[in-house]
This record gives sequence, C-alpha cells and structure tokens, in this order.
Amino acid sequence: MKQIIFNARTALLTCAMLFSTATASFAGAQDYEFQAVQTEIKQGPGSTVSVRLVDKRTGKTVPDAVLFTTRMDMAPDGMETMTTTVEPTTSTEPGVYAFTTNLSMEGGWRFQVAAKVQGEPETVKGEVVLKAIP
Repeated sequence: MKQIIFNARTALLTCAMLFSTATASFAGAQDYEFQAVQTEIKQGPGSTVSVRLVDKRTGKTVPDAVLFTTRMDMAPDGMETMTTTVEPTTSTEPGVYAFTTNLSMEGGWRFQVAAKVQGEPETVKGEVVLKAIP
C-alpha cells in the first residue's frame, strides 16, 4: 500500500513539474512593448513616426510582426477626438516599424498600435506618446 501511495505522489509531482515548466515557457502580450524611436517629431504633413517592438524578456527587437491597428490622436493635450491618418512606410531596421502621418498641430500626440507576433496567440497592444515640434 505504501508503494502505491509513493508512486501516486511521485507521478503527481512529476506532472506538476512538467506542467509548470511548460506554462512558464510561453510568452504573452505583456512580454512585449512598443517604444518610440524618437519622441519629438517635426510637426506637419509627411511626418515620420517610428516605433520598435521589443521583447521585454530578452531586450531584443521583434522583426516580422504584423501591425494591423493604428490610431494617432492628441489625447496627451486633452483632445482625444483630434485624430489624423497613419500610413505604413518602409523601415530599413528589423523590428522597427515606420509610419507617415500628418501631425497638424504642435503638442502631444498619442500613437496606439496593435500587432500580431508570430507564435503568440494574443494581440500585442501598446501606445507611445510623441511631441510635435515646429
């Protein structure tokens, strides 16, 4: 009887260790963040905004993410309804994603972005605050 209880406990502990190891290796959306390459951007049409997507566990940029939602507004200056269009453009640096926009007014702008990272089931969402300068 003692042998059966010992074997059951051993099996249970082994399963618990395997399960905890497997779940610890998965990343989640909270393991990534968007960072502004530059926080001060020249105000006006044709402004380029670049963000890098960083894996916080390694500190490395994440290339080949698919960015699919963007929003640029003046929420930092209390004008969330003041929005402008954002168009993707090319970037030569892996893990850096560039966009063209029209920062029509000087001041604070919030850039919200969402992305799918290969192998991650959750959508990575983030925002950076920028300042349009003359």
